[in-house]
Amino acid sequence: MPVLQYVQKRIAVRGKVRLGQRVHLGLGTTLWAPSGLTVGDDVYVGRFCSVECDGAIGNGTLIGNFVACVGRYDHDWRKLGVPMAASPWIGNADYQGAGLEDRIDVGQDVWIGHGAILLAGAHVGRGAIVAAGSVVTSHVAPYAIVAGNPVRSIGERLPGSELAEHERLLRERWGV
Repeated sequence: MPVLQYVQKRIAVRGKVRLGQRVHLGLGTTLWAPSGLTVGDDVYVGRFCSVECDGAIGNGTLIGNFVACVGRYDHDWRKLGVPMAASPWIGNADYQGAGLEDRIDVGQDVWIGHGAILLAGAHVGRGAIVAAGSVVTSHVAPYAIVAGNPVRSIGERLPGSELAEHERLLRERWGV
């Protein structure tokens, strides 16, 4: 592993994060989870990404630059008499607000485009593509292509006749 990548991983990975093999983390990227985040093998995370939630990122996934995966309720804005800057935060040991069970799950072989935002509670199915600048708030079907805010399906990544062959080749060549 090149020295710069080693240093980047030491700086970028915080909290309860487990990295698979051959994970690339771009410059300025940070990964943090209050309870647990698992990043699979052969995952590429671009520059200046912020993953600050529990969840999983599947093998062979590509995450573009400036992508954010964040909680919906990271600050307890309902706390009376407390300004937002001092509100209870999900990373505090005594946090009791909403969102403790929320996570983001990204399947294997997914592409998340530049500047996309995923909110805790979202699930991106295997093989899906999330267009640049999109906001994912719920479920994305496997092999769907989605775009917008909030996302909507705009197509399928592979026609049915090619999907089975793609899956076979992934298993054969990559073990995915």
